[in-house]
Amino acid sequence: MIAFDLQCSKGHTFEGWFDDRAAFDEQRKQGLVTCPICDDANVMIVPSTFAIPKAGKVSTPTTKPRQSRNLAVGELSEKLVEFMEQNFDDVGTNFAKEALKIHYGVSEPRNIRGVSSPEEEKILEKEGVSLFKVPLPVKKETDDA
Repeated sequence: MIAFDLQCSKGHTFEGWFDDRAAFDEQRKQGLVTCPICDDANVMIVPSTFAIPKAGKVSTPTTKPRQSRNLAVGELSEKLVEFMEQNFDDVGTNFAKEALKIHYGVSEPRNIRGVSSPEEEKILEKEGVSLFKVPLPVKKETDDA
């Protein structure tokens, strides 16, 4: 089930629970979704009022600017992978499910990473879930012998 924040044409806001966006659209078409305050059937989904805070520590800027340095693509990729491993929960193939749960407030907000199919990505986009795809480099095997 997904909870949607809804609003009627007269400005009353309320919450509705549906299996998915398609279920909301179908019930709305049939006139089954109405405002509990004024019984208005002209109802639409509105952005949720909850916020997702960034997980982890908030860093404060140093008084001295850091010197910049040019990173090779390989080194930059390694740093990106390291950052993601340290700051994002790996949800594997459950990425789309977890992203929707977080988006609709069913699960605790947190940074997640994982994999999703093109079909799942279309569903996330349709539901208004932002995602950022990062192609991860293949880790090099080291010879310790």
